[in-house]
Amino acid sequence: MIHLKIQHLMTLAHLLTMGARHNFVSVTTASLGKYINKSQQAASKHLSELEKYKFIERVIKNRHTYVKITEDGYHEIKALSNLLNNSTKSLLSFVELKGFLVSGMGEGAYYMSLRGYTDQFKSRIGYVPFPGTLNVKLNEIIYVDAIKRLCKSKCIIIDGFSDGMRTYGWVKCFKAMLNKSIDCHLIFLERTHHDDSIIEIISQNHLREVAKISNSSKVTIKINIAN
Repeated sequence: MIHLKIQHLMTLAHLLTMGARHNFVSVTTASLGKYINKSQQAASKHLSELEKYKFIERVIKNRHTYVKITEDGYHEIKALSNLLNNSTKSLLSFVELKGFLVSGMGEGAYYMSLRGYTDQFKSRIGYVPFPGTLNVKLNEIIYVDAIKRLCKSKCIIIDGFSDGMRTYGWVKCFKAMLNKSIDCHLIFLERTHHDDSIIEIISQNHLREVAKISNSSKVTIKINIAN
């Protein structure tokens, strides 16, 4: 089995964009080297190697080099294209976090019951959350870093609002799974008293009862990410 270098594949891809799938196209090693970020000599060597592997046909006429991709060469670049396409489609579209349950400040029940939020929750995530949030302390810095990146990802937004006396911030919602079996949402609040190591989870169920967990219980949260 032939193991092509990345420059070989880049060369084939470049030739393909030039129309070399069905035609002999004029190629200079200088322009090819610039494209694959290699020297002119290296580009010449890659063409020789691709010809040796029977991935291209090469004709030299009047000091000009003409190249056409063979069926084997096309299949090689096509296989790479399919691999990349399938890998992006099946890209791990979730983040898994681990931590342990801690007590909150008791504010979640109040905020989750506000009409300005509940109406939006109902229409945008499909349910009105159980009053209160489940607070999880992330136990490793890698999870804290993952959360910081996740916060910038595509999600469902619950808009902030005003009740005439005060304003309330937005809420970002990410569909998630608690302990691999219980549907829930991870939320980020525009205004929070928690530090970065504490995350909040909502559900239509009383999560402590359904999951049979209490303070210090270890939990795993799997968050779906929209591509």
